[in-house]
Amino acid sequence: MTYREWAPPASLAGSVVCLWSRTESETSTPALVLPDGCVDLIWESGRGAFVAGPDTGPMPGTTEAEKTLLGVRLRPAAGGPVLGLPLDELCNRRVDLSELRPASARRLDGALPRASARRLDGDLPPAEALRRLLAVIGELVEERPPDPALVEAVRLLHDPRVRVHELSARLDIGDRQLRRRFTAAVGYGPKTLHRVLRFRRFLTLLASPGGLAELAVRAGYVDQAHLSRETAQLAGLPPAALARRWGRAV
Repeated sequence: MTYREWAPPASLAGSVVCLWSRTESETSTPALVLPDGCVDLIWESGRGAFVAGPDTGPMPGTTEAEKTLLGVRLRPAAGGPVLGLPLDELCNRRVDLSELRPASARRLDGALPRASARRLDGDLPPAEALRRLLAVIGELVEERPPDPALVEAVRLLHDPRVRVHELSARLDIGDRQLRRRFTAAVGYGPKTLHRVLRFRRFLTLLASPGGLAELAVRAGYVDQAHLSRETAQLAGLPPAALARRWGRAV
C-alpha cells in the first residue's frame, strides 16, 4: 500500500485537515481505519465519490489490489455544514455522494470518471486528480464554514486537561443545545469525540519512548487498564497488538 498526505490550501485549512491518496498493491496488508473524529470525502477508482462518516470503532479499508483512492479529510465540526445534513446520520457509514449532494457528485463523475482504470495512470496523474477533486469539494467547504462555537469546542477537547462537563460554561451554551449542535456537526457528542481524540493522542505517542502504562497516562487515561478498555472499543485490539500494528516494537 502507498499512502501520502498533503496540506490543504490556506483558504481551506480551517475546515480541511489534509488531502490524501492511497493505492493498494497485490501485497498490501488489509487497511484498518481507526476513528479520528473526521469525515472523508473520497473518490475511488471504479466506484466514484462517496463519504466516509465519523467512526466510533474500527472499519475495514479496501482490500482490492490496484485500487486508487483520493480523499479530502474534513476537520471535526466541518462535515455537517459541508454536507448539509445532521452528521449523526452518517456515523459509521459509507454513503455515495450522489445520495447527499447529487450536483457535486455529477461534477466529480465528469472530472474523475468512475469508469476509468482501476489505478490512475499517466493520463491522469494523482496530483491532477487531487486538484480536480479539491476544485469541487473546495466550493462546498467555502460555501458552508463551520460554526465558530463548535470549532472552539473541538479545540478545547484537544486539550487533555479539559473536562467535557466544562464545555457549556466555557462556551456560554446550554448543555442540551451544545450537544444537539455538536452532534449534528460532528456526528456524535462531545464525550465521544473526547474519547476519540484521547485515543489519537495515544497513537501519536507510540512514536515516542516509554512503556504502554506511561504512554497511557501521558495520553490522558487513568491507567493501562483504562487504555485497554478504550482500545478494545475503538480499535478492536489490545494496546500491545495495536502498538505492533502501528509499527512499534513492544
